[in-house]
Amino acid sequence: MRVGVAGVGRMGAAIAARLIEVGHEVTVWNRTPDKIKPLAEAGAKVAATPAELANAIEAIVTILTNNEALAAVYDGPQGLLAGDVKGKLVIEMSTVQPHEEMALAEKVRAKGAVFVECPVGGTVGPARQGKLLGCAGGAKEDFEKAKPLLDQMCRRVELMGPVGSGASMKLAINLPLLVFYQALAEAYVLCRHLELDNTWLMEFLSDTSGGPNVLKNRGPVIAKPLDGKDPGAANFDIDLIRKDLATMVAEAKARGATLPLVERTLAIYDAAAKDGWGKRDGAWLPAYWPNHGAKS
Repeated sequence: MRVGVAGVGRMGAAIAARLIEVGHEVTVWNRTPDKIKPLAEAGAKVAATPAELANAIEAIVTILTNNEALAAVYDGPQGLLAGDVKGKLVIEMSTVQPHEEMALAEKVRAKGAVFVECPVGGTVGPARQGKLLGCAGGAKEDFEKAKPLLDQMCRRVELMGPVGSGASMKLAINLPLLVFYQALAEAYVLCRHLELDNTWLMEFLSDTSGGPNVLKNRGPVIAKPLDGKDPGAANFDIDLIRKDLATMVAEAKARGATLPLVERTLAIYDAAAKDGWGKRDGAWLPAYWPNHGAKS
């Protein structure tokens, strides 16, 4: 297919590279052109505006930071919806509140396009390998149109319900992970005096009833900051984690509920950002509380 990717941050770039690899003709657009160069060198075409991208493709993929970024890409005289999207497939993968996806779906459908939301679990590595976990929302027939493309990006993709359902599920699957980073930090406070090897400790904890997949998949990476070492380039940085947590709090409030664990965790991560940790990978988070906030 001719596929456009609008917004090639870390995740968008990885998805675009994956789509090139599996044989699609990919066109990309990004607000800051320097991020496009590696994709152009890999064979992607480059659009000057989102509208130009929309004119050139059969399917559009967007994965953006927040609702403000969605508006900037979709709306306006040079936005995606100013281009020719009639009859085309739009797959929207950002992590935002359900009502924001629903409002965008109305605008896209009014232009005659097919809209499926599919926020994803996973970071840059799984995105590059086509191993994301997809939480789709949309009409069943629209999902079936999108599924062949989604299957090339995701190891598993499920239809959760109408548009908005995918956003709800994405917030739900992210919540335990992001709270766990703080839970792990507090667990570490209780056992660091044993002076065990931290890589071994992460593996041991992963074998317990409370050990989630993140310890099985990223245990050695999480151990590095506990040893005072840099785990490498950020895939899902602390500022993005704070954005997701704030989105969860806002969505719960909209539904007449509170999330006390999320609120407290967000406050701690806000403190980490204030201390200059905002652009560090989430793997740093278990090292923050033991070293900066654990003393009573």
